[in-house]
Amino acid sequence: MKKIISKITLGLLLLSSSAFADKEKVSLLLDWFVNPDHAAIIIAQQEGFFEKNNLEVEIIEPADPSMPPKLVAAKKADLAVDYQPQLQMQVAQGLPLVRIATLVNSPLNSLVVLKDSGIKNIEDLKGKKVGYSVSGFETALLDSMLKSVNLSAKDVELINVNWSLSPSLMSKQVDAVIGAFRNFELNQLKIEKEEGVAFFPENYGVPKYDELVVVANKETVSQEKYKNFVKALQEATKYLKENPKKSWESFVSYKPKELNNKLNTLAWNDTIPYLAQNPAVFDKVVYKKMATFMKENKLIKTIPNLDDYAKELLK
Repeated sequence: MKKIISKITLGLLLLSSSAFADKEKVSLLLDWFVNPDHAAIIIAQQEGFFEKNNLEVEIIEPADPSMPPKLVAAKKADLAVDYQPQLQMQVAQGLPLVRIATLVNSPLNSLVVLKDSGIKNIEDLKGKKVGYSVSGFETALLDSMLKSVNLSAKDVELINVNWSLSPSLMSKQVDAVIGAFRNFELNQLKIEKEEGVAFFPENYGVPKYDELVVVANKETVSQEKYKNFVKALQEATKYLKENPKKSWESFVSYKPKELNNKLNTLAWNDTIPYLAQNPAVFDKVVYKKMATFMKENKLIKTIPNLDDYAKELLK
């Protein structure tokens, strides 16, 4: 009997070690430091959904936010968090990238002013200073918003504030900022005892788009580990939607000293409603409309074939 039990124990240990050895490694580059926009990823890590799907995921915060998609394109990393509009520009430039999952399927970008600025509507921006961080897509958003009220970018003074959106607004260096995330900058202002007002691009002539997506290299996208990654995100999203409080505790446990602060606490509650219900799927119409918008605004020269850069790995 002891011999039988020993053999069973040995067999279980071998199975366990085999399962651990079989876990596939995945390197994932974020777009920025960890924040509530990455909720599904962190919950998948902390609650064991990656492990359950036979994955060992290394989550990397980039020193340079512009590099992750380029590193995936060069096969220096497996996956990267990207933005739908940027992905479309990158593909149009020839990068072999493919969207495999969606984290946030709604714009977070917005134009923000201080409530006491006297700016009550978009028309009031005429003659004002508008701060931005990245020319191209952000300034195109602004131009389209202005065109919706018969103005243009020529009617405002554009100032590059180098990622310092809220501070430049509070210091009165600018009257408004474009590129402010509605779930972060408004809360950042609130913490500083300022009240901000956000104008959403999708309400002013800009097509809806997915804010955050996950991209893989076109040549390696068929690997089974990527299907497992998307499945883990699905399971994590379902869990956090059903257990927002427990998920918050799990999220901050990833890096307690860095994540457990007032800004993330406020941003968490504002971010959850924007998270994609099903990370595996995407709306083809949304992608096509944004591609047309980008071509019309000369952000891309030609519209890439959608099937070449956006895939649903799970059916």
